[in-house]
Amino acid sequence: MTLPAKLINGGIAGLIGVTCVFPIDLAKTRLQNQQNGQRMYASMMSIVGPTASSRPSAPRATSGCTGPQLTLRCPTGAAVNLTLVTPEKAIKLAANDFFRHQLSKDGQKLTLPKEMLAGCGAGTCQVIVTTPMEMLKIQLQDAGRIAAQRKILAAQAQLSAQGGAQPSVEAPATPRPTATQLTRDLLRNHGIAGLYKGLGATLLRDVPFSIVYFPLFANLNQLGRPSSEEKSPFYVSFLAGCVAGSAAAVAVNPCDVVKTRLQSLERGVNEDTYSGFLDCARKIWRHEGPSAFLKGAYCRALVIAPLFGIAQVVYFLGIAESLLGLLQEPQA
Repeated sequence: MTLPAKLINGGIAGLIGVTCVFPIDLAKTRLQNQQNGQRMYASMMSIVGPTASSRPSAPRATSGCTGPQLTLRCPTGAAVNLTLVTPEKAIKLAANDFFRHQLSKDGQKLTLPKEMLAGCGAGTCQVIVTTPMEMLKIQLQDAGRIAAQRKILAAQAQLSAQGGAQPSVEAPATPRPTATQLTRDLLRNHGIAGLYKGLGATLLRDVPFSIVYFPLFANLNQLGRPSSEEKSPFYVSFLAGCVAGSAAAVAVNPCDVVKTRLQSLERGVNEDTYSGFLDCARKIWRHEGPSAFLKGAYCRALVIAPLFGIAQVVYFLGIAESLLGLLQEPQA
């Protein structure tokens, strides 16, 4: 498979996968960012629901599942993901293939350590695109949670001031930021480094993810091959991608929680701020307990499983090769 074909396959796979799973990814970000005592959501379905509304109907306590839900028609931050996921997935999948090829030039079958080394190289390469993509996506996805929390707290204060009477005036809505506005502000105030805030945490998430994912996928996919000369059926590649993706996602979820917190520029009321990876991990452990590192783990597994299952099917079906072949056919 040529490099252009690898890049096109990776891009197509990323676009299809993100389109299918983005609402769940939004739920994952909001669940990971909320801290104890300021909980707006109790589960994924309290964020994404078929009968969701865009605002709370009345002020309620913030200790339970009381926040506004988000309809599937409003995938906040999806444009950023759809724009940048093409190069991100293309780099990840193509880099893994490249490193596997380089490490198997002696003609021998790749050993597990070499497969893990190839995955490490792929994870390292992808953060060039992943970090700014995640940085912008997280601000857009979490803006609704922050705005809803402020609205509820303002309504509660107004309710107390009126002696229990239902508030008649709603707090003015804060305008949502856009990806363009966020990018401009980050570049103006912090330079290119602003887009790469949380780079270390992203590396600590994506490198171990790729080290787990790619060898696990390759070995699971190998089990479904009818013979050594044939490729696995597409459903085997899909299932192998789903299983390997969800396993790797859960394994690195603690690093994903820390990365999400570090990349969030705006905090809710009384929420902790962090100076770095270790400070963030320490505060989460102290204030929220070890279970906080698994926040959003099931959402992340639900996102990654079909995302990588679809990616591997597109990659192994060779859609790009067919497209490139049609373009290169001589005209009659």
